[in-house]
Amino acid sequence: MSTQPAPESVFTYGAPALKFGDGASDEIGYDLAQLGASRALVVTDRGVAATGVPERVAAQMAQFGVQAVVFDGVRIEPTDESMQVAIDWARANGPWDAFVAVGGGSSIDTAKAVDLLLTNPGELIDYVNAPVGGGRAPTNPLHPLVAVPTTTGTGAESTTICVMDVLAQRVKSGISHARLRPTLAVVDPALTLTQPAGVTASAGMDILCHALESYTARAYTAVARKEPAQRVPYCGSNPISDMWSEKALSLMASSFRRAVTHGDDRAARGSMALAATFAGLGFGNAGVHIPHANAYPIAGQVHDYHPADYPAGAALVPHGMAVSLTAPESFRFTFDAAPDRHVRAARLLDPSVDMPSDPAALLAGVLTRLMRDIGIPDGIAAVGFAAADVPELVEGSLKQQRLLATAPRPVTEDDLAGIFERSMSLW
Repeated sequence: MSTQPAPESVFTYGAPALKFGDGASDEIGYDLAQLGASRALVVTDRGVAATGVPERVAAQMAQFGVQAVVFDGVRIEPTDESMQVAIDWARANGPWDAFVAVGGGSSIDTAKAVDLLLTNPGELIDYVNAPVGGGRAPTNPLHPLVAVPTTTGTGAESTTICVMDVLAQRVKSGISHARLRPTLAVVDPALTLTQPAGVTASAGMDILCHALESYTARAYTAVARKEPAQRVPYCGSNPISDMWSEKALSLMASSFRRAVTHGDDRAARGSMALAATFAGLGFGNAGVHIPHANAYPIAGQVHDYHPADYPAGAALVPHGMAVSLTAPESFRFTFDAAPDRHVRAARLLDPSVDMPSDPAALLAGVLTRLMRDIGIPDGIAAVGFAAADVPELVEGSLKQQRLLATAPRPVTEDDLAGIFERSMSLW
């Protein structure tokens, strides 16, 4: 006679130290000195470097005895190749005993990869999540990493995740381990005032999906009990991550549209920056699921689309936009697993919304109206995909088993195909 395994009764929670507020980025030299750093690499991209912020951050370190050098070669939406360029440059110009990432998720994720590979043996692909990579865990501690976001969205300053396009496999994947979590997150809303409307819209949808996916993730008690060594950062929805996710949704309800249309509104920018951090503190422990799993092949298989307000260059579907494009249909699919949570999430985003005849359409409708208002494209067809692309998109999503395992209900190949097909056009 078989016996059922005991259900999990333990959840874990982790977070970086946090410094928040206008002017917080002016104190990084002091913070690094307190961590015992003497030589720091500032990692950024050329667009952010052109604002002068990374150089200003580097320059103020000297008064605290910290030598700083700026590397501005980060690629927006990084690939395994662009991360390897940064790793090779840092290795050739080191040694370093601290890293400072100034920019969006691309800069923060690249700094995580540099820190990992300069402190641990092996190649980048060894650490990428299986089945795309080897899924290896770091054996050595990493150097202190200070994350300074200049966009409001990724939550990368709070998380244990480093995301990249793996070019040979035409899929976006990542590295996930508790040692990748930044030592200190410095969130200075003043740095986001020059963020263009299109970037604010895309990054803001990433905030929303972080909060919504972690809030609707399968409960931490829904899996078999793990041994201590088996515990992972993504443990499922839990009381602490729920608290952060709910607060992030409430902040976005009152600030998101305003921040897109009036980028100079400091109150709206501050609320979005706080929401991004809160959502990161939530999903960095509970996890994300179907919309993020689908976003990886959308970004990795882009044909010829390029969004407004992003630097000219190769075809690009920004991460937050890619996440949002299948989110309405993903949450329609997951509704039956946790109806009360989906309804509450919709009403946190829009307290005045009326319940439709089909309750599963409530959250999907709130999202599509918001996306239309802020200029997100009308589904995956609007960014260049056709029905013939669905099988390859599904194949890419199925490689994200770490994420799909967090969904509140099992997700089959046919389920994913249906979500992509219904996401060709959203309104």
